[in-house]
Amino acid sequence: MSSIGPPDDENLETKEVDLRSMSSSSHGQAPQAHKVAIPPRQNLFKEFKYTVKETFFSDDPLRPFKDQTNSRKLILGIEAIFPILNWGRNYNLKKFRGDIISGLTIASLCIPQDIGYAKLAHLPAQNALYSSFVPPLIYAVMGSSRDIAIGPVAVVSLLLGTLLSNEISPDTHAEEYLRLAFTATFFAGITQATLGIFRLGFLIDFLSHAAIVGFMGGAAITISLQQLKGFLGIETKKFTTKTDIVSVLHSVFSTAHHGWNWQTIVIGASFLGFLLFAKYIGKKNKRFFWVPAIAPLISVILSTFFVFITRADKQGVQIVKKIEKGINPSSVKDIYFSGEYLGKGFKIGIVSGMIALTEASAIGRTFASMKDYQLDGNKEMVALGAMNIVGSMTSCYVATGSFSRSAVNYMAGCQTAVSNIVMSAIVFLTLEFITPLFKYTPNAILSAIIISAVVGLVDYEAAILIWKIDKIDFVACMGAFFGVVFASVEIGLLIAVSISFAKILLQVTRPRTAILGRIPRATVYRNIQQYPEASKVPGVLIVRVDSAIYFSNSNYVKERILRWLMDEEEQVKGDYHTKIQFLIVEMSPVTDIDTSGIQALEELHKSLEKKRVELVLANPGPAVTDKLYASKFANKIGEDNIFLTVADAVAYCSPKVVEDP
Repeated sequence: MSSIGPPDDENLETKEVDLRSMSSSSHGQAPQAHKVAIPPRQNLFKEFKYTVKETFFSDDPLRPFKDQTNSRKLILGIEAIFPILNWGRNYNLKKFRGDIISGLTIASLCIPQDIGYAKLAHLPAQNALYSSFVPPLIYAVMGSSRDIAIGPVAVVSLLLGTLLSNEISPDTHAEEYLRLAFTATFFAGITQATLGIFRLGFLIDFLSHAAIVGFMGGAAITISLQQLKGFLGIETKKFTTKTDIVSVLHSVFSTAHHGWNWQTIVIGASFLGFLLFAKYIGKKNKRFFWVPAIAPLISVILSTFFVFITRADKQGVQIVKKIEKGINPSSVKDIYFSGEYLGKGFKIGIVSGMIALTEASAIGRTFASMKDYQLDGNKEMVALGAMNIVGSMTSCYVATGSFSRSAVNYMAGCQTAVSNIVMSAIVFLTLEFITPLFKYTPNAILSAIIISAVVGLVDYEAAILIWKIDKIDFVACMGAFFGVVFASVEIGLLIAVSISFAKILLQVTRPRTAILGRIPRATVYRNIQQYPEASKVPGVLIVRVDSAIYFSNSNYVKERILRWLMDEEEQVKGDYHTKIQFLIVEMSPVTDIDTSGIQALEELHKSLEKKRVELVLANPGPAVTDKLYASKFANKIGEDNIFLTVADAVAYCSPKVVEDP
């Protein structure tokens, strides 16, 4: 038996396999199991059709119509526009029981909230109540979410109020201000419906989750600061019209000696404590979800009764005063279809419509995933757009999905959109019979209700998680937050969108690249930074490009690969045996390449030839392979230099491969 020890040079020679000589003995091709297949050529029409389908019809909306009779297709088409005709056939008393309970519960929450949100938008209280009557009915017929509760929301009300007041003063030109609000609502609906009809819903995804978290948090702080006017009893004319934290706090403290009303503060602080305690109870025990839901209505009833019997309004406690009775009057003639305010209404409508759509989309997806059903985003956009278009013609302002109401709706056991119909019916009865009773409702209680409602929008836990996951996302989050808090809602929104786009551009123009090494005892090649145990192959540099190669990044990719090569050459300088002779580009993550990308590869190939380094490609995808051959680049580097795997490429490139002992 021979002794075990390190092999001598002669034994080592027998274990070495000269792949280059093997390649020459087999007609110039390295031994490999498979070659990279050239995909069958697609004609221009088919390729265009596929691209359009995947861009606009990725969810295959016409699948249900396949192999159906014409009459059945007509019925399915009507049901697609009005989903209630589909799920309504299976509606029963058990579902109605859940819907009526949840509808009554969210109605008790929405009525006091609506009156408060109207103040954020600088609109009469009845317009907010109108917005919880007509739009929910339209959505119930056309919407596909079972859980979303429709009505005015704090963020959109604040945004709309800010943008509108920048154009017209709500105090001195109240009628024109109201007309502009209806115009903006009309164009918000047009924007939403257009996005849905043309299946452009993916556009709202450009506003990243991190930016939304920051924007919502900043808006919550701004909304809460705005409520200090009603909470402290400061007169409107003494309070700033700006929304930034510096202006608001300066306005608050400058009126401390003569503008605050202690009775108002007592009412506001007492009921804010009650509302927060009720919210705590509901959060602590899910069975008591109804406690925070009815707490606002109880607060309104008790505070209104207290002010009425004590006539605290005579002591400086500001009250709601008159709310118009009756259901929505027509406002078609009030919408600006011409004149200087048409363009302003169009601009404000697009912005508010997009934000409303983003909020509704996030809420709908959240609850759909919790109940495990699919939500058609484009249908949702059409439904939201239709309800706002109709709403603009019936004295409503922009309505959307409310997170607080939707959460209560979900917890109350809603089964279908009928809960919105029940809520709408309660609001109808309120408008017809109860609105005069809100005359003595103190503004302080409305401020307390709004503060308690928006405090949950400050999601610091999500911000911490964003910091842990992605620092650039955190910058977007904080940029949007501080933009809203220290500048304005519009600036915060602009920063959120700008940073989101900047991140996309950064990822597109500066894709990641990595050097790969071989995992011990395997033929797998991975990033050496992620796997420090992975070893580099002598004489071979393996680089992976983690992105499609387009005109926007092709030059960077070329230069980055050359820099990797320069760095590697500096490390092995003076060592003849380890001089880089081959550059393998792992292309499996490269999903596509354009003419600029091909040109960059050609320039890379020329630069490598001057350095006497051979370019080898590994595992290009079908789209990339097709373009490599169509551009004749595959012929320039040689078809034998394109391999199915990195392992095959290394086996071809390595001058000597020593078998593992």
